[in-house]
Amino acid sequence: MRSKKAIKNIISTLIKQIVMIICGLILPRAIIMAYGSNVNGLTSSITQFLGYITLLEAGIGPVIKSVLYKPIANKDKNQIQNILKSAEKFFKVVSGIFIIYLIILCFIYPLLVNKEFSFGFTVSLILIISISTFAEYFLGMVYRLYLQAEQKTYVTSNIQTITIILNTILSVLLIKFGASIQIVKLVSAFIFVLRPIAQNIYVKKKYNINLKEVDKHYELKQKWDGLAQHIAAVIHGNTDVTLLTIFVGTAEVSVYTVYYFVVNGVKNIVEAFTGGIDASFGDMYAKKEYENLNRNFKTYEMFYFTVITIIFTCTLSLILPFIQVYTKGITDVNYYRPVFAYLIVISEYIWAIRLPYSSLTLAVGHFKETRKGAWVEAISNILVSLILVRKFGIIGVTIGTIVAMTIRTIEFIYHTSKYVLKRKQIDSYKYITTIIIETLIISKLINFVTKNVVFDSYVKWIEYAIIVLIISITIMIFNCIIYKNETKRIIEIIKRNLRKSKTM
Repeated sequence: MRSKKAIKNIISTLIKQIVMIICGLILPRAIIMAYGSNVNGLTSSITQFLGYITLLEAGIGPVIKSVLYKPIANKDKNQIQNILKSAEKFFKVVSGIFIIYLIILCFIYPLLVNKEFSFGFTVSLILIISISTFAEYFLGMVYRLYLQAEQKTYVTSNIQTITIILNTILSVLLIKFGASIQIVKLVSAFIFVLRPIAQNIYVKKKYNINLKEVDKHYELKQKWDGLAQHIAAVIHGNTDVTLLTIFVGTAEVSVYTVYYFVVNGVKNIVEAFTGGIDASFGDMYAKKEYENLNRNFKTYEMFYFTVITIIFTCTLSLILPFIQVYTKGITDVNYYRPVFAYLIVISEYIWAIRLPYSSLTLAVGHFKETRKGAWVEAISNILVSLILVRKFGIIGVTIGTIVAMTIRTIEFIYHTSKYVLKRKQIDSYKYITTIIIETLIISKLINFVTKNVVFDSYVKWIEYAIIVLIISITIMIFNCIIYKNETKRIIEIIKRNLRKSKTM
């Protein structure tokens, strides 16, 4: 049952991420062509600044999921409702603080970009973009977390897929008809408000959740233990654009966001292969199935590392050619940045390597035990980026991210190996060493085979991408030979689920 849910979650999340990538390619280019790189940089920057309001969540999301696993496994509806009600109270307080933050932002942020945009223009965009941000993070957060803990990430993924497609179609049509950027973003905001509404209706009808019948005195014990983890995650996602806005300008923000869109799309595909997996591991841990957890995690490690090696090897070779084609005809800013391209891919590759370990650590509720590492990651990211941003710009902030991510990845591997799986760290480093060697070898081979290719169209890029993918897939063959036992187990899981689907 767990593996079936995990497969459904992975497939639905993967579809969502592919849709996000396709729609994300269409919309930013349409905005740049219609309104210019500066406006694209401005909207991206505002979104990032609004992203800081997620700090107010205090990392409670992963905490809620981790404490929900046990009552869900025991079918303890009263305890589930107590947890959700406590979370709802917390988010109501946060939503009030958000309004104060929004008012402050409306006065301060326009001062950062007053040389490029008028006060009224900037404030109007802040208020409009904040509608969807507010709805996404606060109105539907409680029920979204519950669905994830129930191993039903596919429900939220399907809702997101529909709204993303709808938003892209309407936004492009509005741009074609000459609508202002404010109108385009306002329509987007109202579309994304539909997400939490749909989630709430689904949960209340499907599970008959009633948050009025609860213990009013119930409090989440680990409410603040996820704070450090959360701050580190927010800083990872927002620091670069913030510093570029302050020290460099919105044009460079546009360059950064175009590249980041590509790697973030790749990152989202990688996350699709972890969709619901943390809930499965959390369920095993809650039921004290430690041997089963260790065996399944080892199998998952092999599968996951094989996938990310193929994905990031392709990304390293394809990102610059794609940017060349994507920004063809855009001349207000130089988008061709080879060093930055490779560094930003490497930074997200490191993030991907740590993901199984961070997901498992947080799934079992080890927030307090790993908070020091989170503070180190956050502080090192800010300090290194601040030191380097003035001299090196987007390259400087990316180096800051790489340094912080490397430190935190080492910490997660150590903690997961010693305190959760109770195995030697060398087991993880064997996988990592293998994929690094494979990435270097395959990248060299790709460069040799395709060194004289000229990119002047999407057709040429797609032809190149197919060649790169075919070469990269040889990684799978190597790993199947190296990790025979894990490969056999993956095949057994696939066969078992196929047999179950035929009998249904």
